[in-house]
Order: sequence, then C-alpha cells, then structure tokens
Amino acid sequence: MDKFMQIAIEQAKLGLAEGGIPIGSVLVKNGEVVATGHNKRVQENNPILHGEMDCLNNAGRIGSYRDTVIYSTLMPCFMCAGTIVQFKIPKVIVGESKTFSGAREFMEAHGVEVIDLDLSECVEMMENFIRQKPQLWNEDIMEL
Repeated sequence: MDKFMQIAIEQAKLGLAEGGIPIGSVLVKNGEVVATGHNKRVQENNPILHGEMDCLNNAGRIGSYRDTVIYSTLMPCFMCAGTIVQFKIPKVIVGESKTFSGAREFMEAHGVEVIDLDLSECVEMMENFIRQKPQLWNEDIMEL
C-alpha cells in the first residue's frame, strides 16, 4: 500500500480512538509529508474541521500548493473539495468513495486529478463507524 495512504489511515484510526469520525488526510509535496490531519469535528466541537481541513490547517502557509498531492481516506465533501480547488491542489488520492461519493465531479470539473483506490480497509472502517454511530455520521454529512 502507498505509504502516504497508510499514514492517512493511521490518522483516521487516531480520530476514531479520540471519539471522532475516522477520516484521515495527508498533504505531500515533493515526496515528503508536509502535514497530517484527521476529522476533529467531535473532538474540537468544530463543524468545519474535516480531515482535509485539519491537514491543510496543520500545513500552515506553504506558499503554492500547485505541486502537492492530498490524500484522504474518504472522498472529499464539497467544502473540502472547494478548498482543494481554491488552493489549486492538482491531485487527490482517496481511499474510498463507496460509503460517501463526495465531490469528485466538482473537483474533476476544476482540473483536479482524482484517484480512488477503493481500499477495503477504508470501506470497512467507514461502514463499521456508520453502523455503530449513524447519528454522528448523519450529522457529519448534513443528513439529519
């Protein structure tokens, strides 16, 4: 498995262990990890602190994002996709989109290359979470 996706999965598991939603993210530039993050909506009572948003926040000001790749264990939502498009991140690699289809078409329409690895580990992690905490998941995706 790609080492950066493995880090994203570790971040997702960390979020789950903290009582949050298991979605992890990694920002990579020139083959090096710039930042990691995970969904912290529950932990920090912050409705916009999705995995990708936490990761980009942790990266801080790095200048241009044009030569970066962002990894996420789950297909980004429209909020995170909007940030990816705004920052001109050219490539997104996701663990899965089976449990949440996200905003793939939006990103691709704005020139972002999206690669869905369809990893069983990511699918199973999200399916287990959704089964165990459906109310929290529905809150996260605004399906209350």
